[in-house]
Amino acid sequence: MSDFIVTKENTVNIKIQCDRGLAKELSDYFTFKVPGHKFMPAYRNKIWDGQIKLYNVYAQQLYGGLLPYFIKFAKDRKYSFELSDDLASIGKTIPQDHLRKWIDEELNVHAGGKKISVHDHQLDAIQHAIANDRCLLLSPTGSGKSLIIYCLMRYYQSVLKEGEKMLIIVPTTSLVTQMYNDFKDYSGKAGWNVTKYCHKIFGGQEKDTSKQIVISTWQSIYKLPTKYFENFRVVFGDECHLFKAKSLTQIMTKLQDCPFRIGTTGTLDGTLTHKLVIEGLFGSVYNVTSTKDLIDKDLLSKLKIDSILLNYSDEEKKAAKKLKYQEEMDWLVKNEKRNKFIENLTGSLKGNTLVLFQYVEKHGKVLYDMIQKTHPDKQVFFIHGQTDVDAREEVRQVAEDVDDAIIIASYGTFSTGVSIRRLHNIIFASPSKSRVRVLQSIGRQLRKSEFKDCARLYDIGDDLSWKSYRNHTLRHFLERIKIYKSEGFHFKPLTINL
Repeated sequence: MSDFIVTKENTVNIKIQCDRGLAKELSDYFTFKVPGHKFMPAYRNKIWDGQIKLYNVYAQQLYGGLLPYFIKFAKDRKYSFELSDDLASIGKTIPQDHLRKWIDEELNVHAGGKKISVHDHQLDAIQHAIANDRCLLLSPTGSGKSLIIYCLMRYYQSVLKEGEKMLIIVPTTSLVTQMYNDFKDYSGKAGWNVTKYCHKIFGGQEKDTSKQIVISTWQSIYKLPTKYFENFRVVFGDECHLFKAKSLTQIMTKLQDCPFRIGTTGTLDGTLTHKLVIEGLFGSVYNVTSTKDLIDKDLLSKLKIDSILLNYSDEEKKAAKKLKYQEEMDWLVKNEKRNKFIENLTGSLKGNTLVLFQYVEKHGKVLYDMIQKTHPDKQVFFIHGQTDVDAREEVRQVAEDVDDAIIIASYGTFSTGVSIRRLHNIIFASPSKSRVRVLQSIGRQLRKSEFKDCARLYDIGDDLSWKSYRNHTLRHFLERIKIYKSEGFHFKPLTINL
């Protein structure tokens, strides 16, 4: 008899039956400490041990997307296992030449009124998703994930039965509108009516619909009962790295009869726990392409990074020595010389410029007022979490039509998903060490446009170090340098004395 018997419980979980000793070993293998758990209230209050246990010993359950990890676990330890027939099967393999012909002729995809064809990396991703039923497509910003989703959506629409539906989940209200408008653009010459088939959910929008395709923020639906999700057979999670783990889990585990699960993301945050939770809910990671490859193939704009390190006086460094992180951030965002430097830099740049900040009132609003006052000849916009979705979309459209717009925006609203082809410059006005945030923010400006030759990033860091002490945001700046090196980006270090 085999050490493990593995069966399919539903489209969420697999059941792994084994003796108690092996169950404990398997549980340990799929148990991880959550990064930063020591700072979380549940851990501090001794309610939670700071660990995520992905294998439930008592229910003998594991997320279905982690089956390849289980197989590796068993083979590495030379344990025997049996898989039920329904776990061994995969989806339909379609030759790439047939797939390309179907997309070119049947879907007749257009963008901006012009006929387009899928690139090779997009075709690979579509073929892989169809062949595997569930997967996590890792593809950088600017690689055309919305077109990949559109083609897959149209494919699944052709195979679903009457009454079966699709769910497309995105992290922000802006992306609901953008995804809907992208589908409308792609199908504009093909006779496929986005209004007939697609329903948008965000804010106070109606949740129930007879339309086959629902595009929603995860925030709008994660509390809905399991019954709401019972007719969905296909789910797409766009930019799924941004979903809160608990909310994502709630949605995906309610989709108990949903065999087709496609996640897309431009970036994973590098922590094993994060990656395994998403893979468990969707499927194994498939690396579609990289930003550097797309730049080298001239599918994305060339990128130039100026890594600007602001150097402060000895008196300022002594005064700021060993400030706590939040105290240092408050000191920086209120520093008049620093804000004046950002204002002068923003006003001196040619083309459309996006200035990204972290704090709305004490930094974003200050920069907006300064820049608007000193540059009355330019269109200056202020975008933050309270800006409604229509206003954000209006600003995005304006930036596609002019060459002198300045958008002062919070990281939360404009660092992910928002597409502006005619974006020439980005300024990091607030420091960050998050790989996800940095790479997603860079992605805002890499889309090709006839109106720009190169994308420019101005990354501002702050040297408040004193003797052997390195300040918090300087360490963050050095982490961003490591990210640029690992991604193969060209950057130029500059030091400026304030």
